[in-house]
Amino acid sequence: MTKRAAIEALCDDLLAECRELDRFVSALSDEDWTAVTPFFAWTVRDQILHLHQVDRFGLVSLAGADDFRALVTEVRARQAEGLELSEQVRREFAGSSHAKVLETWRQGYERICAELRAAADGYRIAWFGPEMGIASFATARLMEVWAHGQDIYDLFGVKREPTDRIRHICEIGVRTFGWSFRNRGLEVPKRPQVMLVAPSGEELRWDGESDEVVSGPALDFAMVVTQRRSPQDTRLVASGPAASQWLDIAQCFAGPPQTPAATGSRPPI
Repeated sequence: MTKRAAIEALCDDLLAECRELDRFVSALSDEDWTAVTPFFAWTVRDQILHLHQVDRFGLVSLAGADDFRALVTEVRARQAEGLELSEQVRREFAGSSHAKVLETWRQGYERICAELRAAADGYRIAWFGPEMGIASFATARLMEVWAHGQDIYDLFGVKREPTDRIRHICEIGVRTFGWSFRNRGLEVPKRPQVMLVAPSGEELRWDGESDEVVSGPALDFAMVVTQRRSPQDTRLVASGPAASQWLDIAQCFAGPPQTPAATGSRPPI
């Protein structure tokens, strides 16, 4: 597969992930939209607002680095006033209906998927941290839509049918092995091999730097690296101390170290 074809396939998967969550939340009642999910006590509305906010940041960055730098300055100034990102977007949409929030998110994700697909080869997206390539950014967006969607499904006790799109989340989970340790001020051990089974039955494998191994269902691995399940609530097998420690602290998203889901705090996989 060429690099261009891979980007287009990734954008297809991102769009499919967004639309799947869209279909689910579209059927929720107004009361459901104010229900509190297991993530940071955010409501369903908060989750969708967050997804829209980050999509919008991405669209600004795709428009040009100068525009994005101006946005960062504005966002940081409001944070200095005590308004974190989630509160900023809550206030912005305080007068909007849930239906309006949903439609705004929908228009944004459709647009960003199209713009990522059309971006020039080699384009680098300016971001709050290091710049990212198109593939890395699209993968991060897919991971976040999937993870925040999981919070919503868990709230209502719904088991969604896993798809092989989950391999993208596993990929970013493996790539952030070192980050998970450095983010906590820990020495980075040699990375274990990762051997997973996708929902379709396809075997997914990442070579490691040691004889240690993490193995099991790709779904379970994605749940752990996004901190949506405790390793103890999964079918993952970690052979070796570094492998076990990694699963306990894995964090495939940016930001300060977060406390993973406590054992038994979420529905069974």
